[in-house]
Amino acid sequence: MLDTLKRAIIPVVALILTVIAIVTGYEWFLLLTVPIVALGIYDWFQDDWTITRNFPVAGRIRWLFYTLRPYLRAYIVEDDLHGTPYSFEARNLIQSRARGETDTHPFGTERDTDGETYHWVMHSISPEPQPDEHPRVEVGNEQTGKPYSASVLNISAMSFGALSANAIKALNIGASKGDFYHDTGEGGLSDHHLEHGGDIVWELGSGYFGARDKQGHFDPEMYRDKAANDAVKMTEIKLSQGAKPGHGGMLPAAKVTDEIARIRNVPAHEDCLSPRGHSAFSTPIELMEFAAKMRDLSGGKPVGLKLCIGQPHEPFALVKAMIETGIYPEFIVVDGGEGGTGAAPLELSDWVGMPLSEGLVLMRNALVGAGVKDNVKLVASGKVYSGMGLARNMAQGADWCNAARAFMMSVGCIQSQRCHLGTCPTGVATQNPWRQRGLVPEVQGERAARFHAKTIGALTEIIAAAGLKHPRDLQPHHIMHRAGPEKAVTMDRIHTFLPKGILLEEPEETIYADWWEAARADSFKPALDLVERRSSSTPMEPAS
Repeated sequence: MLDTLKRAIIPVVALILTVIAIVTGYEWFLLLTVPIVALGIYDWFQDDWTITRNFPVAGRIRWLFYTLRPYLRAYIVEDDLHGTPYSFEARNLIQSRARGETDTHPFGTERDTDGETYHWVMHSISPEPQPDEHPRVEVGNEQTGKPYSASVLNISAMSFGALSANAIKALNIGASKGDFYHDTGEGGLSDHHLEHGGDIVWELGSGYFGARDKQGHFDPEMYRDKAANDAVKMTEIKLSQGAKPGHGGMLPAAKVTDEIARIRNVPAHEDCLSPRGHSAFSTPIELMEFAAKMRDLSGGKPVGLKLCIGQPHEPFALVKAMIETGIYPEFIVVDGGEGGTGAAPLELSDWVGMPLSEGLVLMRNALVGAGVKDNVKLVASGKVYSGMGLARNMAQGADWCNAARAFMMSVGCIQSQRCHLGTCPTGVATQNPWRQRGLVPEVQGERAARFHAKTIGALTEIIAAAGLKHPRDLQPHHIMHRAGPEKAVTMDRIHTFLPKGILLEEPEETIYADWWEAARADSFKPALDLVERRSSSTPMEPAS
């Protein structure tokens, strides 16, 4: 009995105070005590939550602190460098640059320069006096009718629906003012993407949203009409994304508003499915033919692929299909396994998908080793937010980089991690009109442009310090990486970087011999038994 009273002490005390209030005539006090008593009775008899059944009312205090835990950790517990997914240092850098505040740092680095994750750019005793302050990349090959000049930093794929209308508008204002592009994500090409004149890359995933027939298949005429818009500079075929590769997705009926249904060309107030795979193609050759078809339909605008690297033979299958068909997509976006999304199964986010560094090197080696890199630009996407991040990715083979969460933070995101609940407190990742009100597109758009400009400026400083003129001049040997407390090596001693054409001439001399042989242009399935082949050969790391 005493134990029960201890566990129910809050509603018991509230009951006693209720009686006292009635006896003494302080009825106003009942407004406080009666709800506590009622809540205690409910908690005692409900059978859904064990802790509140055993500790009525008091058990709810745990829920309060559980709810507040991410915020308490972010603002009180974590240090500058170890917060996740983005550290306080990263968030502060992004937001300082976006607001136009100083991004300088006093008293030296806080990083552990002897730590195993530390890396640095090797500068030159003779820095470049006039580096390219506005570096761009020409996107196109001989098959391209309308090449595009891309910034080396752009907004990565984020759909309307995952982001609010005001967030999309703000990002597009930033793209327009800063002269960089804005990827639509797979949710379709909305009015909000087009309203402010920023350059657009239209992403089409397995649902073909905005360019689909009633059965969910690709609709060529619908795509042609929308791709003709002057704002649409390129198209991107999404094969997978780093945060949830091979997953597809489902937008529940409750979120399929009339507006989203119109943009996606799906029925309103019904579940909206993104299948795991595409219906327009099933082999690497068919993929290249589909890309060529989209290029023709768009009037010659560049068409690219986006994927998170998985099984190593598949990038080689893509380049074999390019060689066999003579069709070259203008760019390939490699999305790292550390990439973010509004919602994904934890297991896929944590354990499926190759991290960006390894995936980028593997795709680079496939393109260079097969001798097709001159026709295909390579793009890095995955947790980049700084000039150093840009420099590292480009030293490993990227022609430019895309960022999603960094641009979200530039327009107000505070990493509350409520994206999947629709309760984003800043109005960035919600469809709630009241929450969206806090985000003023014209103000936040300026901040997105300012973040871009200052980050490019930081990259320029790094390039100049290294004695180089353009980020394309960065090479793996310009980056040193700590390999132990007493050892550091250049990036080309950590990863293998193939010479041009070696996969065509001497594939057996590379670490990818098995994977190259397994790759086939007519199927994504391996052409040989990799279990048998790899069990009889020397172990090798496919991503190095």
